[in-house]
Amino acid sequence: MDVLEKAFELLSKYPLCDHCLGRQFASLGYSMENNVRGSALKISLTLQANDLAKEKNLDGIKQLKILATNGFSREAQETLKHLKKRVPKEASETKCFLCEGKFSLLDSLTEKSLSALEGYEFTTFLVGIELPVKVEEREDEFKATLNLSYGESIKHEFGRLFGKALAERTGKEVDYLVPDMVIVINPFQQKVRLQVNPLFVGGRYRKLVRDIPQSKWFCSNCRGRGCEKCGGTGKLYPESVEELSSKPLLEATEGEKTSFHASGREDIDARMLGTGRPFVIEVSKPKKRFVDLKEIEAKINAEAMGKVEVSRLRFTTKDVVRRLKKGEGAQKEYRLLAEFENEVSEEGLRMLEETLSGASIKQQTPLRVLHRRADLIRERYIYKVKVKKVSLKRALMEIRCQGGLYVKELVSGDEGRTIPNVSDLLANRAKTLKLDVLKVIMDD
Repeated sequence: MDVLEKAFELLSKYPLCDHCLGRQFASLGYSMENNVRGSALKISLTLQANDLAKEKNLDGIKQLKILATNGFSREAQETLKHLKKRVPKEASETKCFLCEGKFSLLDSLTEKSLSALEGYEFTTFLVGIELPVKVEEREDEFKATLNLSYGESIKHEFGRLFGKALAERTGKEVDYLVPDMVIVINPFQQKVRLQVNPLFVGGRYRKLVRDIPQSKWFCSNCRGRGCEKCGGTGKLYPESVEELSSKPLLEATEGEKTSFHASGREDIDARMLGTGRPFVIEVSKPKKRFVDLKEIEAKINAEAMGKVEVSRLRFTTKDVVRRLKKGEGAQKEYRLLAEFENEVSEEGLRMLEETLSGASIKQQTPLRVLHRRADLIRERYIYKVKVKKVSLKRALMEIRCQGGLYVKELVSGDEGRTIPNVSDLLANRAKTLKLDVLKVIMDD
């Protein structure tokens, strides 16, 4: 392919700015931008046309006029004037067929992007380009009709140029996989919008008191709007682990809202002790990312003193959230106080330890959660059980088991929905008085 010949063929059919002409030959030549390629091609064609004109070849004048109009070439216009030829009027009225002159907005849209970014802290970014469908279709037809295979797409060039300009102005790095910020630019509508990606902070929490839910429970009557039943709060419980641990982080990051993710959940009336349960707080649209997590950790623990305690706060990623969800079946250790209808013997309790240690338990979804969980039979494994008699009708049980086992139902039997169970094994109806989660065994 003769590059100059092809370039002139394009300009003969369509008005093209330097960017849009040079982009069709983007894979030819190195260390130059498309506008430089386009300008170089037009200058070379102007020299060629001038040479033809000096030889009294009318094709030279024709070529200069095409370059002056469809090529927007100042050099061609000045050459026509020098040759005492008329510069076509269309030279000042034509727009680029592909970009409609929008590459001239690079500087102004870069400034607009920088203004939109004011107030946001970020380390990495990515530029996204939105184009009207007709613009992309027009370019596709243009390339197909003219059999062009060396080019770069208009969307890619816009994104690359804005990315380069913003990297230079902000000192931040481009990240194609997980950027903190995506700057979405529409050159044709001259609009800029930000897609602020979430901030993830992980850690472990301990719930030191009973009757606090893990997550916010909206009032079932008003669905959070506030009513007489909930005292206008919109909630069934005044506090939750989620609210107590998320509020200081949300304030520090100036985010829009938070989402709480944890590896399973304990019952409202159960404590979470030991080293705590792994969790991640997802902050939506944070303005501040460079926050002091030790300071936030101290603030959470001070404000929630005696109720909730967090530890090991650290920045993390969405991948950890996925692992937390998959880790809901991680091994767990429980301690519970069981009360029996009749007196229990030491021999019976020893039998419990031997029978339940290493046992597989079949559980049909408990009646108490049947309204929100599918009615299925699940099988869970118990690794070890220890039982200690504390009174005539009470025993303390420590259970290490596969996650997902409903330990209260292991004690009561749940009307035969859990097999085997403590009540049936001892022929002595039992219930759980107090329950604590001692350990969640997983690498977080």
